Amino acid sequence: MKRTISAMVGKGSVSHNSRKFHAKNTDPDRSYRNIEYCNEDIRKVYHDLFDDALDKYNQKQTRSDRRIDNYYEKIRSGKQEKPFHEIILQIGNREDTAATTAEGELAVKILDEYMRDFKKRNPNLRVFSAHMHLDEATPHLHIDFVPFTIGSKRGLETRVSLKKALAAMGFTGGTRSETEWNQWVTAEKKQLAAVMERHGIEWSRKALMRNIFQFWITRSRSGQKRWRLWKNAVLRLRRRTAPMKRRKNDCTVNCVIKIIRFGKRRDGGMRQKPKRKLWKKKQRQHKRNCLCLHQI
Repeated sequence: MKRTISAMVGKGSVSHNSRKFHAKNTDPDRSYRNIEYCNEDIRKVYHDLFDDALDKYNQKQTRSDRRIDNYYEKIRSGKQEKPFHEIILQIGNREDTAATTAEGELAVKILDEYMRDFKKRNPNLRVFSAHMHLDEATPHLHIDFVPFTIGSKRGLETRVSLKKALAAMGFTGGTRSETEWNQWVTAEKKQLAAVMERHGIEWSRKALMRNIFQFWITRSRSGQKRWRLWKNAVLRLRRRTAPMKRRKNDCTVNCVIKIIRFGKRRDGGMRQKPKRKLWKKKQRQHKRNCLCLHQI
């Protein structure tokens, strides 16, 4: 049996994770099955981690405007670091590992075994909230943590830093794609895959190109709008060409990729299409070869 592993960056809604309110995709009748590993107040966690370092820092300051009264509020209102981070881990999808099936129960055991050693593997990530949700379509873990580094020469000796925390655990990054975060996520996936193997499940790394394309586009608001327009256009195309015999060259997804033609800018944003001459050339070639969205 093969299953995929999904690791996503969560929004960090602790109230949602602890089910202080129910979203549309949850089943309140199954919420009692959710597993809560820990649920601490993040402000108390900040006091435990940084109060000693904060006192030492404030004692060294001769100017009152440089002293920090509340370290949590300083990080929360600043732009350099986030107060905490969240990762969501899931095995399979709603088709092959639904929460109400036997495969879903096995996924619960695997995720539970994986979670038991998470703190030991990641000593520089202070976990303050961790929940496994079984009242949604697929069992999954929400892990919220505060990354911290010790022995810093600038600012507080113990301070919030995701990059330094991951570097202290051996994830130093390197290239643009191999960042500290990506290396750490890959290592955690391998740890989860090792637990899966002990339960007779093989890690399937095959990803659906459509899901990757959808995730890539919907990163921005304009991309979300274009994605909705694309889905509506595909539906109109299918209704229009249903009685027709489709040609071998007719390819909806490939055509949409060529027509929309997304790409990345150096600053990490997204551009809509390449240079005008190249764009027009590819569009003319596409119209000759295939019946697609440009004929809607």
